[in-house]
Formats: sequence, structure tokens, C-alpha cells
Amino acid sequence: MTLHTDTPIGGGGNTLNPVTASEKNWGWFAIFNIWANDVQSLFGYSLVASLFISFGVSGWTAFAALIAAGLFVMFLVNLSGAPGEKYGIPYPVLARASLGTQGAKLPAILRAIVAVFWYGVQVYFASTAVALLIRSLTGISGGTEILGLTGVDWLSFVIVWAFHIVIFWRGMDWVETFLNIAGPFVYLVMIGLVIVLWQKADGQLLEAARTIFVQPDATFLTEFNGFVAIVGTMVAYFAAVMINFSDFSRYAKDKPAMVLGNLAGLPFNMVLFSALALLTTAGAAVVYGEAIINPTEIVERTDSVLLSVIAAITFFAATVGINLVANFIPAVNGIANLAPRKINFRMAGLITSGFAFVIGGLWTSFIANFGIGGFVNTLGATLAPIYGIMIVDYYVLRHQTLDVAGLYDEVGGPYRFGNGWNAPAVVAFAIAAVFSVATVWLPPLVMLSGYAWVIGALIGGALYYILAKR
Repeated sequence: MTLHTDTPIGGGGNTLNPVTASEKNWGWFAIFNIWANDVQSLFGYSLVASLFISFGVSGWTAFAALIAAGLFVMFLVNLSGAPGEKYGIPYPVLARASLGTQGAKLPAILRAIVAVFWYGVQVYFASTAVALLIRSLTGISGGTEILGLTGVDWLSFVIVWAFHIVIFWRGMDWVETFLNIAGPFVYLVMIGLVIVLWQKADGQLLEAARTIFVQPDATFLTEFNGFVAIVGTMVAYFAAVMINFSDFSRYAKDKPAMVLGNLAGLPFNMVLFSALALLTTAGAAVVYGEAIINPTEIVERTDSVLLSVIAAITFFAATVGINLVANFIPAVNGIANLAPRKINFRMAGLITSGFAFVIGGLWTSFIANFGIGGFVNTLGATLAPIYGIMIVDYYVLRHQTLDVAGLYDEVGGPYRFGNGWNAPAVVAFAIAAVFSVATVWLPPLVMLSGYAWVIGALIGGALYYILAKR
């Protein structure tokens, strides 16, 4: 099999081939922008806001937890992104080293399923920004709801869904350009929103941010448990990106660019965005008398047409940008890995978009039953063992050395493991995934839910090491 191709990633060629030297051109700012957009998407804001509200801790505790999560995720993605940067290979190919040339299809399709879910959800959240724009300019609102969405909501959803297809059809260069333009502007809108709420709150904003969500009978144990739960949920939120970071790091021009981009991108954006999210959520609670977790709803209540238009365009651009990078690309790579000779980038993209349309349209009904936190933690717990297995395999068992040609040899290469499946990795994944997901949903284990991702990764990695050594 040809290992290198002149076909640009995002064209009609095989998206699983290693990148060429000319394609390794992402500097630290491109990596930084991945995290800038990932953190500041509309869903990211809604998740952070819901964490402030759900656990009844002080603003300082929640803020510290979000910073701790950012630092921890930075450390983890530096580990998982290193092989992609070194060898130029995507996540589905890297997974072949630990699970086998056929077994790698299991984590690749799991990652693709998770990515398709996230993709559909983010399409829905981006559509709320377009709906805000339409209502602000036309005054049209309300109407009969179908699956929780009005006619304006459905129109907005279809527009956003189609826009994603147009962007990905143009290729990765368009995606990177889109990210570089969209990322910084979100902060300008968020700062403007804080200023508006500050004025309306009559000087109560800072005090509200510190105390408004604290339970009346809160204790140190309450604060500690809330801290752990917030860290755990945020780590689970990034779980999908952590295991497939090679899909992005392989475009980095060198390892220092990747490390610096992660350092600047994660802690900095978590600090700034979390502070703005805390202030706007608390400000909305003071001004409007209720906790609002979607910033488009807060903007709509300010009764400022100019702010609504600017915010709608900005939130839309940022959410679309990260959706293409963090969700679309992993889904496409995972689907293409099922039949790499038959499914190219564009075909896999259309398959992804089809599933996303259904998932995004059903999102409002889904979240009403399961909640944002349960959704995020379940997906994170499912993927965690894969991370542990891949890290143990690459760093402990293979000492950071891979046979790239062997990774693409599906007939008799070193990663075929007899029948294409590496049994120790599959067994370790199954056991660890069942237990880590159980911590999210089974009452006797719920006290460990904040540790679900860490538990899954540690058990998966440890079991794999023991079974592989045997």
C-alpha cells in the first residue's frame, strides 16, 4: 500500500495515509486555535454554566476545578498527540499498534460514533445562534413545535447543517482558515455581554459570581465533591479529542509547535472562558431571576439588536469551526477506516452529515431525559479505556517506536496479531469500559462518577499491560 500521497487531506483521496512533509505546516497558533474554538463553543459554554449550577459550589471552587481540568487535559493530549506528530499518522492507524489491523476498527468506529453524536449536538447549538439572528432581524418567534423546535429553529438547523457540508467539501485549508478567523471574536462578544450584565446588575455581579450557586448548607465536603465532579466532567468532555489528537498533531510542523500550542491553548482559554462564563451565568441569574445556560438566550433578553446580530454571527462561526475539527474529522476518519479502499473523505463526510442531521434534530428531546452531565460522562467513560491502552502500548511496551509500513500491512504485518485482533487489548477495553460506565449510572458506584474517565483509563491500561506481558 502506498504510504504517502499528494492528494490533500480533505480531497477525494485516502484520508488515512500519513501526511507528507509539505502538509506538516501547522504552527503553534493553529494548535492553539483548536482549543480556543473547542472551549468556547456554545455547547462548551452551556456545559460550563450547567456545572456552576448543578454542584452548588462557590464560584472560586468551580473556577479552580476548570483550571485544574485544563492543565490535566494538556498533559494527556501531549502524550496522545506525540505519535501522530512523530509519524504523521491519524488515530485510526495509530490504534492498529495496540488493537491490531482489524481490531483497530472497534475503537475507530466507537470514536466515530461519539464524534457523530457531538457533531449533531453542535449543529443544533450553532443553529440556536442562527435562530437568534433570524428572530432579531425579523421579529418572528414562537409557533408550533415539532420535537421541541419551532419552524424558525428547524430552518436554522437545516441552514447550519448545509453550511457544514459546504465548508468540509472545500478541504482542510478552509477549515483552518475558518478557525483562525472565528476563534478570537467570541471573546469580544462574551466581554460585551459581561459589560451589559454588569450595568444591569447594579454592582452585584462579582458577589453573585462567588456565592449565587452555593447550597445553603454547603460544607468542605460539598465543595470538594463538587470540585472533583467538575474536573471529571470536563476531562470527560475532552475525552474524544484526547484519544484522537493524532488526527490534529500530525499536521504540526514539529513537537515544540504542538506542545506550545497545547500550553497556550488549554490553560489560557480555560481560565478566560470559564471566568466569562461564570460572570455571565451569575449575571443572568441576578438580572433575569433564573439560571440560563445558553448564551444566545441571554443575548436575546438584552433587547439589543446590534449585540444580538454580532453575537449570533460570532457564536455560529465558532461553533461550526470546532465542530468541523473536533467532531467531523474524527468521524470521517473512523468511518473511512471501515473500508479505506472504498470510502473516501467526501463520502465519509456525507455519511457523517446524514447521521448528524437525525441526532441534532432529536437533541432537545434527548437532553431532557438524560441531562448534559450524564451525556458527557457516559461518552467519556466509554472512550477512557482506549486512551489507557494506547498510551501503555506506545510508551511502555513499544518505547515510542512504531513500524509505519507495518501499520498499513493488513495481510501479514507485525500488527496483525494472527487474526487482525489483539485479544489482550480487546479484553482490557471491554472490562474497563463496563466498569467506568457503571460508575456514571449505577447508584452504588455513583460516588465515583467524578473519577469515571480516570478509572476507565487506568483499568484499561493496567489490564492491557498485564495481559500483554503474559
